[in-house]
Amino acid sequence: MVSLSLGEGVLLSADSIALPFREEIQNSLRLLQDVPTLMGILSTNSKPSRFYAEFTKKTCEELGFKFILKQVGSALDPSLPDGENVEEAIIEANADPSIDGIMDQYLQQIVSPLKDVEGLHAKFHYNLYHNIRYIQPASLMLANVEVTESFTNDTPEEPPVGSVKSILPCTPLAIVKCLEHIGVYNKLLRYGDRAYGKIITVINRSEVVGRPLAALLANDGARVFSVDIDSIQEYTKRPAGPQSTQRYHLRHVVRQSTFTLEECLMQSDVVVSAVPSSNYKVETTKLKDGCICINVSSEKNFKKDIREKNVIDDLKVSLYVPSIDYDSKVITDI
Repeated sequence: MVSLSLGEGVLLSADSIALPFREEIQNSLRLLQDVPTLMGILSTNSKPSRFYAEFTKKTCEELGFKFILKQVGSALDPSLPDGENVEEAIIEANADPSIDGIMDQYLQQIVSPLKDVEGLHAKFHYNLYHNIRYIQPASLMLANVEVTESFTNDTPEEPPVGSVKSILPCTPLAIVKCLEHIGVYNKLLRYGDRAYGKIITVINRSEVVGRPLAALLANDGARVFSVDIDSIQEYTKRPAGPQSTQRYHLRHVVRQSTFTLEECLMQSDVVVSAVPSSNYKVETTKLKDGCICINVSSEKNFKKDIREKNVIDDLKVSLYVPSIDYDSKVITDI
């Protein structure tokens, strides 16, 4: 859904972006004889965690997956501590041939990489940060992270024969898909460099969203300012060298930035904010005219005037995505 009023920037809800991916998944499921079964493990009784678990269950079932929500710890019995028996539940699910995928936010490395559907295992993290996009499935059975890399300056857009895409964490990937849909990624450029020329600020360097997102964007060619409470880092892609001397896949490098947040915002084509606080707001007047803003946090990190014209009668923000959740009931204008 796209909403545009006279004198306002475009309000874009994520459902229009997610729809073709949902249809692709549903069409693929129809070709399978056995529907995959996913298990979510809820080990805490906190309301946000339970909401996320129930929302995930609802979405998976709408797509056509079988979904089992296993409750342990305080989620099962409030008298138990958070995380009680979760390790046993993961180990049992790893060994259960009827379970095809596992979703858990606790003890992530215990989940078998063969059943990790969230891209949180160390093997997938290694691939993400080293810009290794395709893997041989058999490599997931190795005891350690594979550090021997074959590389090329050209990355194919589709997996080579015998390879599959390495799994990426869902929220950073969803943001990348939003930016592809919006047109931030230039399809005329070579795959792997389609964000080249774009300057992007990502606010909050969490290990779940902010840091992997900055790496993904930089690996696609963008110049990324990663903003956290105590520092600002700059992520850029290392230049290509002769393949005879190249030791690793072309991937991002990180250096400390001398810019302030205000200076980052003034030059950014895209601003992504994921600060889990209702008190944090990005100053609209500090944004570059015509920039694109994406709110990832469950709180609104942008002010209510985000889509209004500024004092010189120009649009401050050309496009605003208030939430990356698919459920249109969750997406509301600010």
